[in-house]
Amino acid sequence: MDTDLMIRVFPFFLEAAWVTIQLAVLSGAMGLACGALGAAARLSRSPALRFAGAAYVSVIRGTPALIQVFILYFGGPQVGIQLDAFEAGVLALGFNIGAYMTETMRGAIISVDRGQTEAARTLGLSRFETFRSVTLPQALRLMIRPLGVNINALIKGTALVAAISVVELTYTAQRYIGSTYKPFEMFLLAGVLYMAIIYVTGLGVNWLDRRAALR
Repeated sequence: MDTDLMIRVFPFFLEAAWVTIQLAVLSGAMGLACGALGAAARLSRSPALRFAGAAYVSVIRGTPALIQVFILYFGGPQVGIQLDAFEAGVLALGFNIGAYMTETMRGAIISVDRGQTEAARTLGLSRFETFRSVTLPQALRLMIRPLGVNINALIKGTALVAAISVVELTYTAQRYIGSTYKPFEMFLLAGVLYMAIIYVTGLGVNWLDRRAALR
């Protein structure tokens, strides 16, 4: 194993890791927003909103994420949507993980004991007040770990945007393999950095989970 080569290219991989982190943070924030809206639609009393939420989840989860990236980046200009590679990657990953977060959030909300919500309504709380004060706090505690799993999947999924030449970890590894012919070393380096990012993310999820358990 050529450790000298790995040391020489390590700074460039760190720069690529920063791009991967930016992709994960931005698309993760978008995914949370899409997940919240999707869950609200799925739980709505409106049949139209329930249908829209179900259609979003079905379409996104039923098609490959790479196809979604290609549609936004290569197909977008045909319908007047001009995006650079990074923007297309963020949007595609955000929409994709949002569908999974929709089901995570919906599952956490409906798992809250209905007896508590009925008791709150009996005490005179409105539907919104019951959701805000009784259902949501408990649902948030239940969804922390599943959302952490979604975020880990998102971090690994950022590798897909290498296909549209976003200079993140996987693309950087592929680029250096072309000039060094050292695939083992380059992919090992990328893999270690992916693991480091996911490890730090896991620490954050564990911290949030412990904080939520104390409340």
